[in-house]
Amino acid sequence: MNDLPEIAGLTRFPLARRGMMMTSLMTGFTLATTRVDAQAISTDTTGIEAGEFQLPVADGMLPAYFARPTGAGPFPTVLVIEEIFGVQEYIKDVCRRLAKVGYMAVATELYARTGDLSKASDMAQISTIIAAAPTATTFTDLDSSAIWAAANKGSTDRLGVTGFCRGGRLTWLYASHNPKLKAAVAWYGPIMGTLSDIQPIGPMDIANKLDCPLLGLYGAKDSSIKVDDVKAVQAKAVAAGKTVEIVVYPDAGHGFHADYRPSYVAADAADGWNRLQAWFKKYGV
Repeated sequence: MNDLPEIAGLTRFPLARRGMMMTSLMTGFTLATTRVDAQAISTDTTGIEAGEFQLPVADGMLPAYFARPTGAGPFPTVLVIEEIFGVQEYIKDVCRRLAKVGYMAVATELYARTGDLSKASDMAQISTIIAAAPTATTFTDLDSSAIWAAANKGSTDRLGVTGFCRGGRLTWLYASHNPKLKAAVAWYGPIMGTLSDIQPIGPMDIANKLDCPLLGLYGAKDSSIKVDDVKAVQAKAVAAGKTVEIVVYPDAGHGFHADYRPSYVAADAADGWNRLQAWFKKYGV
């Protein structure tokens, strides 16, 4: 399941270190400050299977993490898109939470080619790593994640995607790329932002081209994402006949689902999680 013989010898991009390194990684960052381990949720593996593996992609293999229920499957699949800090323990725990409620969840280190996010010491380094990852390559890596899931007890026709922060932004974009998606849930995904030759589109550019219903979960106190921008992208999508529902939590800021950070708002995170499950169920994931 981890390494396939037929792809031996291809490039293996480095697996980012996890764990306590997050404490130093987030010191002084704007969107992620001090780690709060006491409140962090820890989901066990009773009744599920979970672990790291190497994901075959077009130019080699990327480190990734999966979690799924025990049993034969096939299980509905959810692609989990990381924050700007890589597939660290929080993202892995999200995968295990999804497995606990019946999903095959896969999270891939999408930036492993351009740098090791676990070794970045400030936001400038993180931004450089992320800015060097072409959107087109990110799309094909997510496609490869779905293909791997389908070959490992995941469903081929019940596919969803969810992401957090930068991963929320990519959730918007990927929802316009893969016609096999049934539903998407974006957690505080930035709507605006700098574009480039290799990252040429943002949510506003593709809002009228979504391939599936999208639920967006945002915080009114998020200083990095304007509620007016979120409403504008929703309006563009709805005007084009797309299904987009936006929930704005009055007392939440950025990262309100991230239980390992001071930004965590337990009530809003729980409500969003329930909405995610209902959204996936409603639209066939």
